[in-house]
Amino acid sequence: MRQRAGQLLSAILLVVAMAGPVAGQSLDQNLKNLVETPAVTGHEGQLASLLRIELAQWKPQVDELGDVIVTIGSGSPRRLLVTPIDEPGYVVSGITSAGYLRVQRLPQFPAPNAVFDELFSAEPVTVFTAAGQAVDGVVAGPSVHLEEGLLRANHVLSPRQIYIDIGADSAAGVRQAGVDLLDPVALDRTLYSLGPEKLAGMAVDDRFGAAAILELLHHLDPASVHGTLVLAFVTQERAGAHGLQRVMDRFQPDEMIYIGSALPVRGPAAAAAPPPKRPGAGVLIEGLHPRAPLEGLGAELQHLAGSHGIPLATAFSASPLPPGYLPEPPLPARFVHLSVATAWPATPAATIDSADLAHLAELLELYLGGSFAPPATTPLPPPVLAVPAHPSSAPSVPMILKDLVQTSGVSGQEERVREAVLRLLPPWVKPTTDPAGNLVFHWNSGQPAKGPSLLFDAHMDEIGFEVRSIDPDGTLEVFSRGGGYLEYFLGHPAIVLTSQGPRPGVMELPDGWQTQGLPARPQRGQTYRVDVGATSAAQARSLGFEAGDMLTVPKKYHGLLGTRAAGRSMDDRVGDTALVAAAWALGPDFHGNVTFLWTTEEELGLDGAAAYAARVAKLGREPQYVFAIDTFVSADSPLESKEFADALVGHGFVVRAVDNSNIVPLPLVAKMVALARANGIPVQYGVTGGGNDGSAYLRYGATDVALGWAMRYSHSPGEVVDTLDVDGLARIVVAACHDWE
Repeated sequence: MRQRAGQLLSAILLVVAMAGPVAGQSLDQNLKNLVETPAVTGHEGQLASLLRIELAQWKPQVDELGDVIVTIGSGSPRRLLVTPIDEPGYVVSGITSAGYLRVQRLPQFPAPNAVFDELFSAEPVTVFTAAGQAVDGVVAGPSVHLEEGLLRANHVLSPRQIYIDIGADSAAGVRQAGVDLLDPVALDRTLYSLGPEKLAGMAVDDRFGAAAILELLHHLDPASVHGTLVLAFVTQERAGAHGLQRVMDRFQPDEMIYIGSALPVRGPAAAAAPPPKRPGAGVLIEGLHPRAPLEGLGAELQHLAGSHGIPLATAFSASPLPPGYLPEPPLPARFVHLSVATAWPATPAATIDSADLAHLAELLELYLGGSFAPPATTPLPPPVLAVPAHPSSAPSVPMILKDLVQTSGVSGQEERVREAVLRLLPPWVKPTTDPAGNLVFHWNSGQPAKGPSLLFDAHMDEIGFEVRSIDPDGTLEVFSRGGGYLEYFLGHPAIVLTSQGPRPGVMELPDGWQTQGLPARPQRGQTYRVDVGATSAAQARSLGFEAGDMLTVPKKYHGLLGTRAAGRSMDDRVGDTALVAAAWALGPDFHGNVTFLWTTEEELGLDGAAAYAARVAKLGREPQYVFAIDTFVSADSPLESKEFADALVGHGFVVRAVDNSNIVPLPLVAKMVALARANGIPVQYGVTGGGNDGSAYLRYGATDVALGWAMRYSHSPGEVVDTLDVDGLARIVVAACHDWE
């Protein structure tokens, strides 16, 4: 095991060395580097390597536990500034025969909060292998369309329900990818700037102390240090504070400042806990008795802060030395726990105030006798929306899919997706936009109609949220546009699509979330709150937020093993992709009696398709056959019952024979299957949930032959598909255009 850990560290050191050091960057930028470097408890080597490079001029030491230590000076007094660098996460604990990873949480017990495991559900994650590889995966989550009438029966509420999907279909495939037991697993993460002051992202509450000490070391003059000063970045804080105990035992400090987030107080003392401080409260001195007058070192820091205008308050925290199997060592008489307030701690939405962090760095520098220089602050760049380029030749199916998945288009605001489809289509395809916002192309324009009238339909919209109003405190009130489970959105970063460009925020959790978890079901008409970093409605509007703005999760296409891929809005960007790819394959000389249609607002009730169906019926141009291309929500997941929707990802496109809105006549199911087999296209058929656009045409005499592809974890941030199935969809569209009679 030691050799395996050494191989991982060597690989990480090479990657970090190639990236170069981060010295001289702003406080916010250093925090970003720290936050975006995973360090699951007991697996902090990657972050330790980053710190070693950043601290190279101080000649840091790394002990056997991975603690990174800088020692300056000698003799008395012995002062220790220490901060933990680990974060809660998971390690691989098993591999199933079907290729899923099982995990155990670190720390194993207790959970950081009541929603920790739940908020990982259907989220993109990364598995870090012994060879230094980063393998993308997705936590399995329940599919919205398959759970009618059930009450969270298959939701992820503990590690026992966590399965990680890396795109493998066997245990051998997992090991061939280099993944093995004990590999750490961490959430995909980014640090976001919310408004002018707030910083949000997974593990920001586990890294602000490291950022503050790095800022201190960027300005510290070693000649000004009297006695021995030890600055330590310690590991395994969440698993018994092993790193902290080792450093304390080694250096025997006379005086110690622990810099880290507040630690949960459990037992009877928790009932008397005052409300937690909110970001913007300044520097916090944490302790079990926050209402008692400060003494000793705490009183000295309070005086120092007051004399320099640094806001400081007391707050409530357990000891950084938790009870364990052995008696914990005593803390020095001169001990203080410094912190900054965190909203939504130990969640993907963890949020701090950058001014609080700057004040913390200032107080530490003044404590060491330095003359404080305000830290450099460089605003983090805002999110960027993907803009697909015009392809000069037929792009591959994965390229089309990636571009469309990374384009946002919540129901009612599909303009960006429509523009992306237009850019990706071949130049000879000249579609129009109808009054409902649908994109329409008639292949037989100017040519005599031959054969039956065929319509191929895919929708452009995705689920999300809409801003209803801006509250006086600057938070947004939003409501859902299409159905999704609460754990996929609350407690996570979000992107608000404003008229001034995308702006980040975090979706707030309900009262009692830390102990009670999330409600079983969202209530009809329920609204949710989004923190965008504003402190007033006027400030929110000045930042570009308005009622009517749409909100979605950060969009990223993740390639999994083989031909598998994951992302938000595979439903129905796969259908859009199939039509774009089919257009390229049909070529400019095809003139069948065929219409391609990319529709709006399917997730709200098939609205775009219904408007188009009514309009063409009134004109007497209703199609004879509609091929609605939409998700076949699959039970191909360890969380789902196999009693229906049992189509397999990667085994071909699916004839969506029965769903909640339509039943395809059996002879036409057989006809489509025969057409696929005649063209060598893998095909499946079956029953699933949800509705499809084609049912909007039934009343006007059309027949809906719905097509789809097997997809896992519907309406989640981590929908999983196989791009070979997407290619099969495009091929069957081409075949039907030529041969359906």
